[in-house]
Amino acid sequence: MAKLKLKGRDLRKIGYQDTTIISLAMQLAHKICKHQSKDEALNILKNILENPEKFEEDVEWHTLADELIEQPEEAPKKEIPYRKDTLHYKAYGKQHISEQAMLQMDTAMKLPIVKAGALMPDAHSGYGLPIGGVLATENAVIPYGVGMDIGCRMCLTVYDIDPIYLSGHQQLLKKYLMANTRFGMKKIFDDPDTNHEIFERNEFKELKLLRSLKDKAYRQIGTSGGGNHFVEFGEVTLNTDNEFALPSGKYLGILSHSGSRGLGANIAMHYTRLAMDKCLLPKSAKSLAWLDLDDESGQEYWLAMNLAGDYASACHHDIHKRLSKALGEKPAFMVENHHNFAWKEKLADGTEVIVHRKGATPAGEGVLGIIPGSMTAAGYIVKGKGNALSLNSASHGAGRQMSRKRAKESLTHNYVKKYLKEHRITLIGGGLDEAPMAYKDIEQVMNHQGDLVDILGSFQPRIVRMAKD
Repeated sequence: MAKLKLKGRDLRKIGYQDTTIISLAMQLAHKICKHQSKDEALNILKNILENPEKFEEDVEWHTLADELIEQPEEAPKKEIPYRKDTLHYKAYGKQHISEQAMLQMDTAMKLPIVKAGALMPDAHSGYGLPIGGVLATENAVIPYGVGMDIGCRMCLTVYDIDPIYLSGHQQLLKKYLMANTRFGMKKIFDDPDTNHEIFERNEFKELKLLRSLKDKAYRQIGTSGGGNHFVEFGEVTLNTDNEFALPSGKYLGILSHSGSRGLGANIAMHYTRLAMDKCLLPKSAKSLAWLDLDDESGQEYWLAMNLAGDYASACHHDIHKRLSKALGEKPAFMVENHHNFAWKEKLADGTEVIVHRKGATPAGEGVLGIIPGSMTAAGYIVKGKGNALSLNSASHGAGRQMSRKRAKESLTHNYVKKYLKEHRITLIGGGLDEAPMAYKDIEQVMNHQGDLVDILGSFQPRIVRMAKD
């Protein structure tokens, strides 16, 4: 392979902004290019940054992460030891959770800063904390306990429109999705809402990293990433007993799933690197390095994380605003909840903690949320019961039962296309790694969290848009 001709500006073009991360990415690119071309190296680095949800879920990416965010040479020589005993935690639907995910959670529960934990029934292995992991820590935040796609969320808008509209206007609704959504690494709007109030936040002025990311955030507002992110039209069913602006019955709904784009990914990598500088852990736990909230870096991350979460929300609201305008209808109500975040909360005994929910959502008493199924399976509108054993949490979806690699190797496009047709699903984009059979049975997942949430209604997808494979 010819000598790699790669410069910092090449990495800035694909979204890397922080100087330290660019240096590390350059090192990784040189390693990759021992076997692959410059373009292939850049594509791999782009995928890590722009598809954090893929990165979190696939073990094959984790080796790359270990090299990209590697332990610094001048890290403290004294390793922080595990606690003597692994703290007990409740695993919901344990029989359906992989051994690898359980081992990752066990490792997290050995950390000396951890006060409590729980594992949701959609859990599967991730990077650091497993997807579906909930972890309460004492005055410390773990960037990879939050994850790469900070503030990733679900947002459901319901309209007082008979869902028969879906079958009678399918081509029109497909056109609306194509015109008003953008997916993947390079797709942006010609008219992004750069006047959104999120860009007036002081954090964009006060934090050096965020100043460097503001232009990219401008361009990407209202867009969605790759992987399992989607925007879809579907049929909403509200139960007899509900607390919404509409009576029981069936309605048209729009459901979106995406996060904080390149903004969140850059924040995650930058502050994970800082955490690893300060916190030398055993090899099996090194990606769970934390930042003390009394330190400047911990306070900075907290501000940056909250900004990224609000930015993710702004992106969803932009999507729904565009589609409402296309429909010519005002929403009856909206339900929104997020995961990949950390909250300041209290345990049942009053202890103040930082609750990390990576691929898990808040389910405190009365808290509303939406838990999606798959392309062909209904998702559920829920209200939290405030269960202390789950740390007031619930699942964020059905959860994967196949890795992306396994799905691509074991499924065929013809089989998936036929399956979608049988279930009356119209798909725009998508890939084999997001096929419905790659996910767990949502009914099974919901059966394991009857103590965590009440079901108020459901959402059945009909017209789905995702990034291309």
